[in-house]
Amino acid sequence: MRGEGMTRPLCFITMFLVLFFLAGCQSSHQVEIKPVEIKPIHITIDVNVKVDRALDNFFNDIDAAEDKIKRD
Repeated sequence: MRGEGMTRPLCFITMFLVLFFLAGCQSSHQVEIKPVEIKPIHITIDVNVKVDRALDNFFNDIDAAEDKIKRD
């Protein structure tokens, strides 16, 4: 008698665990990968170059005038 009373709860526990593990197998996961957007970066450095060139031209004119004065 004692053996029959113990098998019934073990049977229910076993069935519960089997159903629990089978329910876990049905889940699915999807990972969506979106494309990465790359935007151009605009950097302006021409302002410093223009000022540097303008100063070079200004001082070259002065140097040329000084050389002309020395030659005369």
